[in-house]
Amino acid sequence: MITYTIEALLGVLLVVVLMQLFKKHAPAPTAQPVEDLANLKPSEARVGDALSVSGAGDDMTDLDFIVERSTWFQSASKRWLELSGPYKTRRVALRVDFGDDLETSVQIDPRKLTIEDLGLPEDDLAQMDERQNTADSFEFDGKLWLYVLSRETQMTRSDQPQPVGFYYWEFRQQDGAGRLAVRKLQGDPFAVTLYTGVPLGDVSVYRGRT
Repeated sequence: MITYTIEALLGVLLVVVLMQLFKKHAPAPTAQPVEDLANLKPSEARVGDALSVSGAGDDMTDLDFIVERSTWFQSASKRWLELSGPYKTRRVALRVDFGDDLETSVQIDPRKLTIEDLGLPEDDLAQMDERQNTADSFEFDGKLWLYVLSRETQMTRSDQPQPVGFYYWEFRQQDGAGRLAVRKLQGDPFAVTLYTGVPLGDVSVYRGRT
C-alpha cells in the first residue's frame, strides 16, 4: 500500500515537473501588429469607414462619404479596389489601383454616360479589342482618350457572395488625370465610368465602428 502511494506521488511530481519545463520552453505568443488608425491607407479602407478626398467634391470642396460597398476587380495581373457610398444625392466612388505604387482616382461625375455619349460604337470597341493597340484613341469632352487595355475581368462585391465576370475596356486621358472605364456584363447594356486621378496624399481614411 505504501509502495503504491509513493509511486502515485512520484507520478504527480513528474507531471508537475514536465508542465513547468513545457511552460519554460514553449514559444512566446506572437504579438499581433497594432493598426495605425491615424495613418490608414486607401487600400486598407473597408465598409463602414469614412473617406475624405481634399478638394475633390463639388465646387472644390472636400469629397466626404461613408463606404457602403467595396468591390475588388481582377483583370489578369491588374487589380484594383473601388469603395463607393452616398454623396449628396448621388453615389460616388474612390478607386485604388495596385501596382508598383498605389494610384487613386475618384468617380464623381453626375452624368449617366453611355457609349453613345462617347461617340464610340460597339463595333469600334470590338475592333480595339481585336487590335489591342495602345495607339488607338477617340475624342470625348474635348479631350483625347488613349486605349490602354481590354480583357475579361472579374469583380467581387462586399454585398454579393459570388464573383461576377464582365468584359472591360480602359482608356486614359492624354496629358491629363482622367481615366475612362467601359464595362459589359452579359445581358446588360454597356456601362461607362469616368474617373479623375487624385494624389494619394489627398485621401484620408477614418476607421468606422467595428
